[in-house]
Amino acid sequence: MGMLQEFKEFAVKGNVIDLAVGVIIGGAFGKIVTSMVDDVIMPIVGAIFGSLDFTNLFIALGRVPEGTAPTLAALKAAGVPTLAYGNFITVALNFTIMAFIIFIMVKQINRLKRETPAAPPEPAATPEDIALLREIRDSLRK
Repeated sequence: MGMLQEFKEFAVKGNVIDLAVGVIIGGAFGKIVTSMVDDVIMPIVGAIFGSLDFTNLFIALGRVPEGTAPTLAALKAAGVPTLAYGNFITVALNFTIMAFIIFIMVKQINRLKRETPAAPPEPAATPEDIALLREIRDSLRK
């Protein structure tokens, strides 16, 4: 069997196709969750607690040239090494919010799955020899 044939068998296996579908749906789902956080959750959190944008919290690790604005973008443009810990805090906070939203969604989906009653299993078909024995038994009783 050639390498091309083996690759073809591998590529069309159900697991690989399921994985590809999962990655595509996961990408779309990621966009939904990102929009939920950026467009719905963060504005509400911002209205309650004020602005939670930490992206401009940083420590300049090098010499700042004169006339450079004291913002992260200006320092990066000037080539000044910076420790942008505020951006990390913002990303970590967004991750925590997204993880919580996904947790709530999965919990609700699992709850909905539990609420749908499972159909009772159909009784197994009686084997032919047992059916014949029952017929003989019933005919002997008569």
